Amino acid sequence: MVVDHDTGRLVWAAPGHDEATLERCFDLLGEARSAQLTSVSADAAGWIAGVVARRCPAAALCLDPFHVVRWATDALDEVRRQTWNAARRGGHPALARELKGARFALWKNREDLTMRQRGKFARIAEINRRLYRAYLLKQELRLGFKLKGLRAVALLDAWLVWARRCRIPALVRLARSITDHRAGIRATLLHGLSNGLVESVNTRIRLLTRIAFGFKSPEALIGLAMLSVGRLCPPLPGRALATHG
Repeated sequence: MVVDHDTGRLVWAAPGHDEATLERCFDLLGEARSAQLTSVSADAAGWIAGVVARRCPAAALCLDPFHVVRWATDALDEVRRQTWNAARRGGHPALARELKGARFALWKNREDLTMRQRGKFARIAEINRRLYRAYLLKQELRLGFKLKGLRAVALLDAWLVWARRCRIPALVRLARSITDHRAGIRATLLHGLSNGLVESVNTRIRLLTRIAFGFKSPEALIGLAMLSVGRLCPPLPGRALATHG
C-alpha cells in the first residue's frame, strides 16, 4: 500500500511484498512525478530503501519510529531473558520469578505502569542494575522520537555514545543497527513522518475484509479499498444526469 501523507488517501496498492511490486508503483508514477517527492516514510526493509533510492533519490527516507523503538524493546527483552536464565540456573528461584513477572512492566512506558508494575520496576532497579540500565536505554531512545527536531537528533547521537559503551551486548548490537540506519532515523526526527497513517488505512482495509466476509482475490479487495479509502470516484452511467437533474 502507498498512502499520501498530505491527503491521507490510499493512492496505490498491489499484491506482493518485494522490490518488483514497489517498482510497479513508480513505473505508474513516472520519472517526473517521482522526482517531485520530498519525503517517504517506511519501515527499515532493505528492499523499500533500495527502490526509493533508485526511483526518487531526492526524497528523504524516514524510518517509522514504531519499528525503531520495537528494536529497542526486543533488545531489552533479550536482556531480561538472559538475566532470568542466569538467576534460574544460579540457584535463585525467587529472583527468577520476580524477573519473569516483570516482563510486561519492562515492555510498558514508565507513565503507563500500574501501581503493582511500578513496584516490580522499583524492585528491578534495586536488584539488577544491568537490566535497569537496558530499560533506561530503551526509554531514552523513545524520548527522542517524542521530542523531534534538532534536539532529538542531538539526543540520538548522545544515545548512541551511551549504548556503544554500555557493555550490554544486545544494546551494543542495537547501537550498530541504529548507526547503519541513522540517516533514515535523522530524517524522521526532522520531518516528523511516521507510518501511523499507513497503519490507520490498513486497519480500515481489514475492516472492509471483515464486512465482506473475505475476498476471493486481492484485486477485489484492492478495488473496494480504492473506492472507500482511496476515495476513487469513477464515472458511472447516469451519474452526470442524476447530478444535474
